[in-house]
Amino acid sequence: MSSVAESVILLHGLARSDWSMKKLEKALVKQGYCVQNVGYESTRGNIEKLADQAIGPALAACPNGSTVNFVTHSMGGILVRQYLKNHDIDNLGRVVMLGPPNKGSEVIDKLRDFPGFHFIHGDAGLELGTGATSLPNKLGQANFDLGVIAGTRSVNLFLSRIIPGVDDGKVSVENTRLEGMRDHIEMEVTHTFMMRNQQVIEQVIHYLQTGKFKRG
Repeated sequence: MSSVAESVILLHGLARSDWSMKKLEKALVKQGYCVQNVGYESTRGNIEKLADQAIGPALAACPNGSTVNFVTHSMGGILVRQYLKNHDIDNLGRVVMLGPPNKGSEVIDKLRDFPGFHFIHGDAGLELGTGATSLPNKLGQANFDLGVIAGTRSVNLFLSRIIPGVDDGKVSVENTRLEGMRDHIEMEVTHTFMMRNQQVIEQVIHYLQTGKFKRG
């Protein structure tokens, strides 16, 4: 009897679409994973609502008995944390987050009151700051197998001036970290395009297969 293929649920970031994860999807399918590349309306609701709407149906679409892994970009990682706060996934495998604002982003703090910000980024965008209303800082530590990839390259000098320390143009390396994570690696990639970078994709696959990133 053949074993059930492992599943991977892909979750894109804020104001993006499942198309942004297409290259990663193809690479994972080639490795034999059953992939659910989830498209969700990231600007139409708060993070708790989006997490239930995106992840619940994706889990139902995975084969019965399949180990379920997650690979996320940016806010997609916060959706996973929110979902796992309220739900147990008995067959949960590994989670890889790309550029997650695990401690929020100073960009949200500075720009949230600008005209049009809420219209473009929705309620979820407003929850991603670092202050008192920051949802990521209320979700607690990782109690699951988590690897984080942080970008260190920015092409947006304006936003990088807002962010302390090394950043990827949207999130600082420091703010990608989460207590309880298993591994963390920095790569010279930008926030916007890291999920399409071949070296990042190779690191994602390596973590899913081994539980650690490849070094040296």
